[in-house]
Amino acid sequence: MSKRTFLKASGAGIATLSIASQAIASSAIAASSSEKSKSSSGLSDIAGSVLGISKGERLTRINNAQKLMQQLDIAAMVLEPGAAMDYFSGIQWWRSERLTAVVIPREGNVAVVCPFFEEPSVRESLSVSDDIRVWQEHESPFVLIKQILADAGINKGKIAFENSVRYFVMSGLMAELSNMQHVSAEPVTRGCRMYKSQHELELMHKANEVTLLAYAHVWSKLALGMSQGDVKSLMKNAQTQLGGKGAWNMALFNQASAYPHGTKQKQTLTEGSIVLMDCGCNVHGYQSDISRTFVFGEPSKRHREVWQTVRQGQQVAFEQARIGNQAGSVDDAVRKLYQTKGFGPGYKLPGLSHRTGHGIGMEGHESVNFVHGETEILKPGMCFSNEPGIYIQGEFGVRLEDCIYMTKNGPQWFTMPPSSLDDPIGKLIKLATI
Repeated sequence: MSKRTFLKASGAGIATLSIASQAIASSAIAASSSEKSKSSSGLSDIAGSVLGISKGERLTRINNAQKLMQQLDIAAMVLEPGAAMDYFSGIQWWRSERLTAVVIPREGNVAVVCPFFEEPSVRESLSVSDDIRVWQEHESPFVLIKQILADAGINKGKIAFENSVRYFVMSGLMAELSNMQHVSAEPVTRGCRMYKSQHELELMHKANEVTLLAYAHVWSKLALGMSQGDVKSLMKNAQTQLGGKGAWNMALFNQASAYPHGTKQKQTLTEGSIVLMDCGCNVHGYQSDISRTFVFGEPSKRHREVWQTVRQGQQVAFEQARIGNQAGSVDDAVRKLYQTKGFGPGYKLPGLSHRTGHGIGMEGHESVNFVHGETEILKPGMCFSNEPGIYIQGEFGVRLEDCIYMTKNGPQWFTMPPSSLDDPIGKLIKLATI
């Protein structure tokens, strides 16, 4: 065993024990069927200590949306299943050829349209209304939506659709609404969802805690000969045992790490392998997104230099993300730094071939982005990933990613990035008030 391998095993073990002590203190009792697995890993559920979004919070969101609709002269808004539907109504559903939709008029109560046989299931997660209109297989859901609008006194004006609403939904409804014009709902949905509440930040903070603790666990378990699939499985199981839902994981070794989302090349861990991971989960629907880059064994001088440059890039991005700055200026500041180090310019390789960061919340990728040309002004409540990777094709890539949230005093980390390749996990930061 090399000095580096010994330090990795012992250091990561200490890190795991340190974070796990916090987890155990707040863990929920696990299901009996999985007790043996959790006991062997030393991990237990830490997500049970936070509550999900309440009916009152969703009603407040609807009220905020209706105020925006009135300002924008929008008569009503139509949502399909997805994050926005969940955000406003609590309904957690999927999209199929059978339409389920939420209709929010600019005044009055929300209404839901769904297939007759799905109504009991849809009602289970609906938390803001009792108005569910059902349609039979031979009937048109668009006629029902037209009736909902008529009941709200709406027969003309603008009806708004999210950008993700499918074409057959918009075209089918507009065929019934000859006196109305379709517009984008993004100014309404984004105007609400882009600015997180303190409770939303709490849920994201917990999701980040889950993922960071899982990283510490995986780092301590890396072993010679492991495949990328082995490491992904370790990470998925760790996040799940810690209470994260919908865990997703990416692990890239060696030259595959030079491609931000990997290749189909088979890779295994050998002495000196780069390990680039990008992983996350959700707690009550709110996402984490953390990337870490390790070296299995002794890092080379080149590994250390590139890793430290990426860490410097993260710090430059963090410092540029000040209240009142344009979001695009964060990306520009990082690229300016990287060019002085011989990377780029711009998106050229070797260098940073993607944006510096993206918005995050109920979806892993939301508006607004840290990308060149983005003029949106940074304000309290906005949340972003901070991930200015460097990719050197034919060699390796390094990405460090931690999410930040904006407060009136500027940016705050959910998780503090690691300071060194010898101690590559980082730490959870106490949640601040926005």
